Amino acid sequence: MVCLSAGAIQAQTDIDAIMMSKRNFCTGIMYGNSSWTNYWEGTLKRDNENLGRVSTQSVSIMGNYGVNRRLNLLFGIPYIQTKASAGTLKGMRGIQDLSLWVKWMPIEKEWGKHTFSVYALGGASAPLTNYAADYLPISLGLRSKTLSLRGMVDYQYGSWFTTFSGTYVHRSNITIDRMAYYTTEMHYTNEVYMPDALQFNWRAGFRDKGWIVEAVADQWTTLGGFDITRNNMPFPSNRMNATRLGINLKYEDVFLDGLSLTGNAFTTVAGRNMGQANAFAAGVFYIIDFPAKKKKTKEVSTEKQ
Repeated sequence: MVCLSAGAIQAQTDIDAIMMSKRNFCTGIMYGNSSWTNYWEGTLKRDNENLGRVSTQSVSIMGNYGVNRRLNLLFGIPYIQTKASAGTLKGMRGIQDLSLWVKWMPIEKEWGKHTFSVYALGGASAPLTNYAADYLPISLGLRSKTLSLRGMVDYQYGSWFTTFSGTYVHRSNITIDRMAYYTTEMHYTNEVYMPDALQFNWRAGFRDKGWIVEAVADQWTTLGGFDITRNNMPFPSNRMNATRLGINLKYEDVFLDGLSLTGNAFTTVAGRNMGQANAFAAGVFYIIDFPAKKKKTKEVSTEKQ
């Protein structure tokens, strides 16, 4: 999620219709870069001369383990660095949030060249460090613990496919380092109510043994919150909405079994209380196959007496 703050980093395959095989563990590292100079103050789009270009760089360790071909466990841990090219706000750096996902494929139907699959996912995230959330847009994140439920359907004909998913994200309240703040009214507390959110994702493209090439459209909608007031700083409980378009690539090296290279690029085409960010990422992953343990048999020999 690319917003006024550093966005949450998602695990490797929690948003696509690819499952890891039984006892296979895919792990790797991914670099990401996102930056913006314009943002939406509410629905008003404006430039940001006080901060210049706000940029976020991330290095993430990700993994996906196949319990079996229908059940996968995923994780992601990002290290993030933020900065602004102008103004007096000092950038931040550090580990952000741990994200965990369980991915289940209860339905897979094949007929001819057609394949239809249904997926159910559950996710959770929590901050790993005590970074400041009330420091937008330079903060590493929002420091809210989250629980997510996602439904996803995938249809493939030959090597062509389309995937659609919808996610409900519950976000816990957070605490900030001040005992009073103003939203649309005065609050004499350090606790901030965080509204929940919805995410919809659609992707379509080409998928075969060596390549995945897909166009992606993504919509994030906050279910509540308030707009940034005129010439004011953003706040963690703002209504942050964003529509992003992009492309995602994955190449599996047929000459080195288990190695894959990934890359993507996205741009924010519409938003509310968000930066109009352009982002790209690239990563390398490797699949480790853990063979099944062989059962030890006890040999019993008898001798004639």
